[in-house]
Amino acid sequence: MSNTEPGSIAWLARPGLPRLAYRATPGKSPGIVFLGGFASDMTGTKATALEMAARARGQAFLRFDYRGHGESGGRFVDSTVGDWLEDALALFDHATMGPQILVGSSMGGWIALLVAINRPERVRALVGIAAAPDFTQRLMWDGMSEQDREALLRVGILLPPSHYGEPIPITRALIEDGRQHLLLDRPIPFAGPVRLLHGQCDPDVPWRHSLLTAECLTSEDVRITLIKDGDHRLSRPQDLALLIDTVEELTRSEL
Repeated sequence: MSNTEPGSIAWLARPGLPRLAYRATPGKSPGIVFLGGFASDMTGTKATALEMAARARGQAFLRFDYRGHGESGGRFVDSTVGDWLEDALALFDHATMGPQILVGSSMGGWIALLVAINRPERVRALVGIAAAPDFTQRLMWDGMSEQDREALLRVGILLPPSHYGEPIPITRALIEDGRQHLLLDRPIPFAGPVRLLHGQCDPDVPWRHSLLTAECLTSEDVRITLIKDGDHRLSRPQDLALLIDTVEELTRSEL
Protein backbone atom coordinates (compact mmCIF):
# COMPACT_ATOMS: atom_id res chain seq x y z
CA MET A 1 0.00 0.00 0.00
CA SER A 2 1.28 3.46 -0.84
CA ASN A 3 2.43 5.70 2.01
CA THR A 4 1.63 8.92 0.16
CA GLU A 5 -0.46 11.61 1.85
CA PRO A 6 -4.18 11.51 1.02
CA GLY A 7 -4.75 12.80 -2.48
CA SER A 8 -1.11 13.75 -3.16
CA ILE A 9 0.27 12.64 -6.50
CA ALA A 10 2.58 9.63 -6.50
CA TRP A 11 4.36 7.69 -9.20
CA LEU A 12 4.79 4.02 -9.98
CA ALA A 13 8.04 3.48 -11.85
CA ARG A 14 8.36 0.30 -13.91
CA PRO A 15 11.50 -0.81 -15.74
CA GLY A 16 11.01 -0.47 -19.47
CA LEU A 17 7.45 0.87 -19.14
CA PRO A 18 5.97 4.37 -18.74
CA ARG A 19 5.67 5.56 -15.16
CA LEU A 20 2.14 5.90 -13.83
CA ALA A 21 0.68 8.81 -11.88
CA TYR A 22 -1.82 8.04 -9.12
CA ARG A 23 -3.46 9.45 -6.01
CA ALA A 24 -4.14 7.06 -3.15
CA THR A 25 -6.06 7.91 0.01
CA PRO A 26 -5.56 5.36 2.81
CA GLY A 27 -8.56 4.22 4.80
CA LYS A 28 -10.79 1.35 5.77
CA SER A 29 -11.97 -1.51 3.57
CA PRO A 30 -13.50 -2.08 1.18
CA GLY A 31 -11.42 0.35 -0.83
CA ILE A 32 -12.66 2.06 -3.97
CA VAL A 33 -10.74 2.15 -7.24
CA PHE A 34 -11.84 4.57 -9.97
CA LEU A 35 -10.98 3.60 -13.55
CA GLY A 36 -11.32 6.42 -16.05
CA GLY A 37 -12.46 6.43 -19.62
CA PHE A 38 -10.84 6.59 -23.05
CA ALA A 39 -8.67 9.72 -23.28
CA SER A 40 -9.82 10.89 -19.81
CA ASP A 41 -7.69 11.50 -16.73
CA MET A 42 -7.97 11.15 -12.96
CA THR A 43 -8.90 14.80 -12.37
CA GLY A 44 -12.44 14.38 -13.70
CA THR A 45 -15.56 15.33 -11.76
CA LYS A 46 -16.69 11.77 -10.99
CA ALA A 47 -13.30 10.65 -9.70
CA THR A 48 -12.85 13.66 -7.43
CA ALA A 49 -16.44 13.57 -6.14
CA LEU A 50 -16.11 9.90 -5.24
CA GLU A 51 -12.77 10.59 -3.55
CA MET A 52 -14.29 13.32 -1.37
CA ALA A 53 -17.14 11.03 -0.36
CA ALA A 54 -14.72 8.21 0.43
CA ARG A 55 -12.59 10.50 2.59
CA ALA A 56 -15.68 11.58 4.52
CA ARG A 57 -16.33 7.91 5.33
CA GLY A 58 -12.66 7.20 6.08
CA GLN A 59 -12.59 4.77 3.16
CA ALA A 60 -9.55 3.93 1.03
CA PHE A 61 -9.62 5.37 -2.49
CA LEU A 62 -7.42 5.12 -5.59
CA ARG A 63 -7.54 7.08 -8.84
CA PHE A 64 -4.86 7.08 -11.52
CA ASP A 65 -3.89 7.88 -15.10
CA TYR A 66 -3.28 5.10 -17.61
CA ARG A 67 -0.16 5.45 -19.75
CA GLY A 68 -0.64 8.14 -22.37
CA HIS A 69 -3.27 9.83 -20.19
CA GLY A 70 -3.01 12.81 -17.86
CA GLU A 71 0.23 12.93 -15.86
CA SER A 72 1.41 9.42 -16.68
CA GLY A 73 4.22 8.72 -19.13
CA GLY A 74 3.90 7.25 -22.58
CA ARG A 75 1.99 8.35 -25.67
CA PHE A 76 -1.74 7.81 -26.04
CA VAL A 77 -1.39 6.96 -29.72
CA ASP A 78 1.04 4.12 -28.90
CA SER A 79 -1.24 2.51 -26.28
CA THR A 80 -3.92 -0.17 -26.37
CA VAL A 81 -6.57 -1.73 -24.14
CA GLY A 82 -4.09 -4.44 -23.15
CA ASP A 83 -1.60 -1.77 -22.09
CA TRP A 84 -4.21 0.04 -20.01
CA LEU A 85 -5.28 -3.22 -18.37
CA GLU A 86 -1.63 -3.87 -17.50
CA ASP A 87 -1.46 -0.39 -15.93
CA ALA A 88 -4.65 -0.94 -13.93
CA LEU A 89 -3.45 -4.29 -12.61
CA ALA A 90 -0.04 -2.85 -11.69
CA LEU A 91 -1.59 -0.06 -9.63
CA PHE A 92 -4.26 -2.33 -8.16
CA ASP A 93 -1.47 -4.57 -6.84
CA HIS A 94 0.82 -1.71 -5.80
CA ALA A 95 -1.54 0.81 -4.22
CA THR A 96 -4.44 -1.17 -2.73
CA MET A 97 -4.92 -3.73 0.00
CA GLY A 98 -7.79 -6.06 0.81
CA PRO A 99 -11.23 -6.10 -0.82
CA GLN A 100 -12.04 -3.43 -3.40
CA ILE A 101 -15.05 -1.93 -5.19
CA LEU A 102 -14.20 -0.99 -8.78
CA VAL A 103 -15.93 1.99 -10.39
CA GLY A 104 -15.37 2.19 -14.14
CA SER A 105 -16.45 5.01 -16.44
CA SER A 106 -16.98 4.17 -20.12
CA MET A 107 -13.80 2.33 -21.20
CA GLY A 108 -13.02 2.08 -17.48
CA GLY A 109 -16.04 -0.22 -17.17
CA TRP A 110 -14.36 -2.64 -19.59
CA ILE A 111 -11.04 -2.39 -17.73
CA ALA A 112 -12.85 -2.91 -14.40
CA LEU A 113 -14.43 -6.14 -15.66
CA LEU A 114 -11.04 -7.37 -16.87
CA VAL A 115 -9.40 -6.50 -13.54
CA ALA A 116 -12.18 -8.37 -11.71
CA ILE A 117 -11.56 -11.45 -13.85
CA ASN A 118 -7.83 -11.24 -13.14
CA ARG A 119 -8.16 -10.52 -9.40
CA PRO A 120 -11.35 -12.36 -8.39
CA GLU A 121 -10.24 -12.88 -4.80
CA ARG A 122 -10.04 -9.13 -4.14
CA VAL A 123 -12.74 -7.48 -6.25
CA ARG A 124 -16.00 -7.55 -4.31
CA ALA A 125 -18.31 -5.30 -6.39
CA LEU A 126 -18.44 -3.34 -9.63
CA VAL A 127 -20.05 -0.07 -10.68
CA GLY A 128 -20.21 0.85 -14.35
CA ILE A 129 -20.94 4.38 -15.58
CA ALA A 130 -21.88 4.08 -19.26
CA ALA A 131 -19.71 0.96 -19.17
CA ALA A 132 -18.26 0.17 -22.60
CA PRO A 133 -16.81 -3.33 -22.73
CA ASP A 134 -15.72 -4.30 -26.26
CA PHE A 135 -16.16 -0.71 -27.47
CA THR A 136 -13.21 -0.93 -29.88
CA GLN A 137 -15.03 -3.66 -31.81
CA ARG A 138 -18.75 -3.07 -31.28
CA LEU A 139 -18.79 0.73 -31.23
CA MET A 140 -15.70 1.75 -33.19
CA TRP A 141 -14.94 -0.90 -35.82
CA ASP A 142 -18.52 -2.05 -36.39
CA GLY A 143 -19.63 1.59 -36.60
CA MET A 144 -17.08 2.59 -39.24
CA SER A 145 -17.83 3.02 -42.91
CA GLU A 146 -16.07 0.68 -45.32
CA GLN A 147 -13.93 3.62 -46.44
CA ASP A 148 -12.79 4.35 -42.88
CA ARG A 149 -11.98 0.70 -42.26
CA GLU A 150 -9.87 0.57 -45.40
CA ALA A 151 -8.09 3.79 -44.44
CA LEU A 152 -7.39 2.53 -40.92
CA LEU A 153 -5.92 -0.72 -42.23
CA ARG A 154 -3.86 1.12 -44.84
CA VAL A 155 -2.61 4.12 -42.83
CA GLY A 156 -2.85 2.72 -39.30
CA ILE A 157 -4.67 5.67 -37.74
CA LEU A 158 -7.91 7.65 -38.00
CA LEU A 159 -8.76 11.05 -36.50
CA PRO A 160 -12.56 11.13 -36.30
CA PRO A 161 -14.31 14.23 -34.93
CA SER A 162 -15.03 14.24 -31.19
CA HIS A 163 -17.88 15.72 -29.12
CA TYR A 164 -15.28 16.77 -26.55
CA GLY A 165 -12.74 18.85 -28.49
CA GLU A 166 -9.77 17.75 -30.56
CA PRO A 167 -10.07 14.48 -32.52
CA ILE A 168 -9.07 11.42 -30.51
CA PRO A 169 -6.85 9.09 -32.56
CA ILE A 170 -8.03 5.56 -33.27
CA THR A 171 -5.23 3.23 -34.30
CA ARG A 172 -5.17 -0.10 -36.03
CA ALA A 173 -3.24 -1.45 -33.04
CA LEU A 174 -6.04 -0.34 -30.68
CA ILE A 175 -8.66 -2.21 -32.71
CA GLU A 176 -6.59 -5.34 -33.18
CA ASP A 177 -5.48 -5.52 -29.54
CA GLY A 178 -9.05 -4.91 -28.37
CA ARG A 179 -10.08 -8.17 -30.02
CA GLN A 180 -7.86 -10.03 -27.57
CA HIS A 181 -9.93 -8.76 -24.64
CA LEU A 182 -13.54 -9.05 -25.82
CA LEU A 183 -16.08 -10.06 -23.18
CA LEU A 184 -19.57 -9.81 -24.63
CA ASP A 185 -19.42 -12.98 -26.72
CA ARG A 186 -19.42 -15.26 -23.67
CA PRO A 187 -20.39 -15.33 -19.96
CA ILE A 188 -18.44 -12.82 -17.87
CA PRO A 189 -17.29 -14.69 -14.73
CA PHE A 190 -18.01 -12.33 -11.85
CA ALA A 191 -20.23 -13.34 -8.93
CA GLY A 192 -20.34 -10.13 -6.88
CA PRO A 193 -22.87 -7.31 -7.01
CA VAL A 194 -22.82 -5.10 -10.11
CA ARG A 195 -24.51 -1.73 -10.59
CA LEU A 196 -24.71 -0.24 -14.08
CA LEU A 197 -25.65 3.44 -14.49
CA HIS A 198 -26.41 4.68 -17.99
CA GLY A 199 -27.85 7.83 -19.54
CA GLN A 200 -30.43 7.28 -22.26
CA CYS A 201 -29.21 10.38 -24.10
CA ASP A 202 -25.66 8.99 -24.32
CA PRO A 203 -24.32 9.72 -27.85
CA ASP A 204 -21.22 7.54 -27.43
CA VAL A 205 -22.27 4.29 -25.74
CA PRO A 206 -25.89 3.25 -26.35
CA TRP A 207 -27.72 2.46 -23.11
CA ARG A 208 -28.62 -0.97 -24.47
CA HIS A 209 -24.91 -1.79 -24.17
CA SER A 210 -25.49 -2.01 -20.41
CA LEU A 211 -28.34 -4.47 -20.99
CA LEU A 212 -26.01 -6.71 -22.99
CA THR A 213 -23.33 -6.43 -20.31
CA ALA A 214 -25.84 -7.41 -17.62
CA GLU A 215 -26.99 -10.37 -19.69
CA CYS A 216 -23.42 -11.68 -20.01
CA LEU A 217 -22.49 -11.31 -16.33
CA THR A 218 -22.77 -14.53 -14.31
CA SER A 219 -23.66 -12.60 -11.14
CA GLU A 220 -27.25 -12.88 -9.94
CA ASP A 221 -27.02 -9.43 -8.31
CA VAL A 222 -26.96 -7.04 -11.28
CA ARG A 223 -29.02 -3.86 -11.38
CA ILE A 224 -29.26 -1.30 -14.17
CA THR A 225 -30.27 2.30 -13.52
CA LEU A 226 -31.25 4.27 -16.61
CA ILE A 227 -31.21 8.07 -16.43
CA LYS A 228 -33.64 9.20 -19.13
CA ASP A 229 -32.11 12.66 -19.64
CA GLY A 230 -28.55 11.59 -18.83
CA ASP A 231 -25.62 12.01 -21.23
CA HIS A 232 -22.43 10.00 -21.53
CA ARG A 233 -20.49 11.68 -18.77
CA LEU A 234 -23.19 11.63 -16.06
CA SER A 235 -21.41 14.43 -14.22
CA ARG A 236 -24.32 16.69 -13.27
CA PRO A 237 -24.96 17.17 -9.53
CA GLN A 238 -27.88 14.72 -9.58
CA ASP A 239 -25.79 12.16 -11.47
CA LEU A 240 -22.93 12.47 -8.99
CA ALA A 241 -25.35 12.09 -6.08
CA LEU A 242 -26.70 8.87 -7.64
CA LEU A 243 -23.18 7.55 -8.17
CA ILE A 244 -22.10 8.33 -4.61
CA ASP A 245 -25.25 6.72 -3.20
CA THR A 246 -24.69 3.63 -5.35
CA VAL A 247 -21.13 3.18 -4.11
CA GLU A 248 -22.18 3.79 -0.49
CA GLU A 249 -24.86 1.12 -0.77
CA LEU A 250 -22.29 -1.39 -2.00
CA THR A 251 -19.89 -0.33 0.75
CA ARG A 252 -22.49 -1.03 3.42
CA SER A 253 -23.22 -4.44 1.98
CA GLU A 254 -19.51 -5.33 2.07
CA LEU A 255 -18.85 -4.22 5.68
